[in-house]
Amino acid sequence: MSFSGQLRESSTTTWDAAVGHRFVDELWAGSVSHDVLRRYLEQDFQFVDSFLALLGSAVANADRPAARVRLARQLGLVAGPENDYFERSLSRLGGRTETERAAPTVGLVDLMDEARDTGYAEALAVLVVAEWLYLDWATRPGATTPEDPICREWIELHRGIEFEEWVTFLRTELDRVADALDPAHRDRVAAVFVRTVDLEPAFFDAAYES
Repeated sequence: MSFSGQLRESSTTTWDAAVGHRFVDELWAGSVSHDVLRRYLEQDFQFVDSFLALLGSAVANADRPAARVRLARQLGLVAGPENDYFERSLSRLGGRTETERAAPTVGLVDLMDEARDTGYAEALAVLVVAEWLYLDWATRPGATTPEDPICREWIELHRGIEFEEWVTFLRTELDRVADALDPAHRDRVAAVFVRTVDLEPAFFDAAYES
């Protein structure tokens, strides 16, 4: 089994709790209340800057030109269409792009900042969780996307062939880089992966806390 596959398997319980979270079910059903959706998007927007910085560090630290180009292309997508989605959606929901961060948001921001300053492998570990876990919950074969445009677009941003290829690239890159690491360093990268997964269900929970 690949390194990324091993890490995913080691976090199955928490990973599945996030993918099958109440928020995800309500998002797919289009029944999530606008207050919950607003709080979720307000919090998610709080780490867009750190996510961009993390991607930027991966671009800078990638050891192969092809990987650098692929990461840079994704950086442009996050800074463009995804950032625009937040601004449009929060405006419709009466939300704010600046709000107090909930504890899981603080945890994710701190983790992204640490990974950015630590190294390429650690950055990849966070990116793999952030993107792969979202691909998992946004992929429901045969399911109909909700009519609510905000819910539907958030799902569409995290699925489809292009997003699947992006996740495959991240996993393959993490596996490749991990092969060259000594056991102690691989353990540190694994710990970053697990910490990231652990924060995901808590992040969804926070949307229900008014």
